[in-house]
Amino acid sequence: MTVQSDYPHAIEEILHTEIPMPDGCRLGARIWRPKDAARNPVPAILEYLPYRKNDFTAARDATMQPYLAGHGYAVVRLDLRGAGDSEGVMADEYLPQEQQDGYDAIEWIARQPWCDGNVGMIGISWGGFNGLQVAALQPPSLKTIITLCSTDDRYADDVHYMGGCVLSEQMTWAAVMFARNTLAPDPANVGDRWRDMWHERLEGSGLWVKNWFEHQTRDDFWKQGSVCEDWSRIKIPVYAVSGWADGYCRAVFRLMEHLQGPKKGLVGPWAHRYPHIGQPDPAMHFLKEELRWWDHWLKGRDTGIMDEPPLRLYIQDSVPPAGWYAERPGRWVAEPSWPSPNIHRTPFHLGADGSLGREKSMKAGPLAHSSPLWVGMGSGKWCGYSNPGDAPVDQRRDDAGSLCFDTAPLQAPMEFAGDANVHLRVSVDRPVAQLAARTCDVDPEGRSTRVSFGVLNLTHRDSDEFPEPLEPGKVYDVVIPMKHVAQQIPEGHRLRLAISTSYFPMIWPAPEKVTVTVHPEGSHLELPLRAPSPLDDTLDPYEPAVTAPPLAREVIAEGENHVRIEEDAATGAHTMTIASGAGKVRILGNDITMEEQGYERHSVSAEDPDSARGTSECVIGLSRGDWHTRSETWTELTVDRDAFMIRAKMIVWEGDTVVAKREWDEKIPRQLV
Repeated sequence: MTVQSDYPHAIEEILHTEIPMPDGCRLGARIWRPKDAARNPVPAILEYLPYRKNDFTAARDATMQPYLAGHGYAVVRLDLRGAGDSEGVMADEYLPQEQQDGYDAIEWIARQPWCDGNVGMIGISWGGFNGLQVAALQPPSLKTIITLCSTDDRYADDVHYMGGCVLSEQMTWAAVMFARNTLAPDPANVGDRWRDMWHERLEGSGLWVKNWFEHQTRDDFWKQGSVCEDWSRIKIPVYAVSGWADGYCRAVFRLMEHLQGPKKGLVGPWAHRYPHIGQPDPAMHFLKEELRWWDHWLKGRDTGIMDEPPLRLYIQDSVPPAGWYAERPGRWVAEPSWPSPNIHRTPFHLGADGSLGREKSMKAGPLAHSSPLWVGMGSGKWCGYSNPGDAPVDQRRDDAGSLCFDTAPLQAPMEFAGDANVHLRVSVDRPVAQLAARTCDVDPEGRSTRVSFGVLNLTHRDSDEFPEPLEPGKVYDVVIPMKHVAQQIPEGHRLRLAISTSYFPMIWPAPEKVTVTVHPEGSHLELPLRAPSPLDDTLDPYEPAVTAPPLAREVIAEGENHVRIEEDAATGAHTMTIASGAGKVRILGNDITMEEQGYERHSVSAEDPDSARGTSECVIGLSRGDWHTRSETWTELTVDRDAFMIRAKMIVWEGDTVVAKREWDEKIPRQLV
């Protein structure tokens, strides 16, 4: 990685300014722009997040925003209403008010003397979501967006639900925002208002996880903000980016398929990160790539970016299983469109003898299976950040608790790209049941590396909006959609399909332990096999990553970071513990000190769904001189056959004085989940 600080334009930085909304609420913004922008107006690029512009995103912003400003753009980092240095209260994610504020902020930016009236929007994760949502509102001055690691579908493809199953990320992500929402505005930016603003958000932000569990089907709560409800609302050019280790790579393919305007897609090996700081390697010079996009659509320059193939994918080579990768070897390929003419959807048939092949097996007969509830402890995180332990570990233990089907050792390498689908003919013995499917690369030594996975709550087999209970013993034909990936399986390896009736802690168990009967003669794995394309040979390699200079900061204490998977031999409980901490760090430029340390724990016994338990706790704080604020939050999720039980606690200090203390105890009925 190269650090670059010499740019065509000298830049200036405004650490804090305020953008007025039509209702009088003022949103805090940080701006980087060319020094002469007032005399020579430039296009603007907006990133719109709740993650605090002057402290919690400061290190990441330092790697990118000065680079763009130095190449002739005004870059605006805007805090959401109720977050960071913005007034108001943030009561949930992606609310209509948030989207309208984004619209109004864009039009305010376009009217400023330093802006030439053309605005782009970029964002990763939350900022990628609201970039799509604001684009659908069609603000006149918004000319294009780059959306990274985002989704068009808030119900089916976010941290909440997958295949109608409850993701553990729903509870743990809610716990992260529970803690972040207790943070105070910075008095250095907002002055004496800070305490009133802080207490208003402490009282008003609420317990988001309760909102999310009250909406277990695809209802209007989730449709709001899901741009897939009406693709035609997005008319401007869109560049969609993600990585295979990220939770959101599937959206890139749907955007490429359904958007009708100019569009590009890029999927690399990365986790939930910008590609210029992408991990696993190879990171790329994404700042140059996005600059080519901005120059084309905001400055009208022919950079050649729209003459290149519209979709680039990184085909990963085979690797041994590991909970973390510094690098994923592979190569870049190109697709002329999505769906691609290079992809041939090919059935691999299941055999009653455990075989998986292109020819139908001569062995027939039903296969009954019930997985122990610890299957899934090797799953890793639904959305990886490239932290140690995020990636799935060796799958052999999970495979042992699953129904597995293997190909013969491959006689030649196999490549596929896109979404595999598992077509199963099944019956179950309970009215609510779920299935998880994994594809694994099994090497000659027997090591099993997960390639992709999918899950399905069988009550959602026909609809996420109107689930229906199962009739025990009745045979159903169901499809489990799998996460997109581009992968090579080498000669001599086997491809495994593993099917289980549980996948905890990735998803929460069904109300009762389930036995599934699979009828192999009506079942197959549909693989998106990829043929070589002449376009692949036309690609210029991406340059190695370049960043702007890193933020000057002092690490006062390191955070604790680890993932442990343990079995209690006495009780039979299996537990995954995740420590995730940024430590204690002082930013030298504004002398603010941040601290954050979190822990997640997920446990279950092998045979009792009611034993499933998840907890998340966090310590978080900000300080400068005599100003000290600190919060502790705790969230617990448990279940029984009929309900989800949520308990939560929050305690907040200013100095040594407790200024807020609240507890929640909620019971929410299960809705066929």
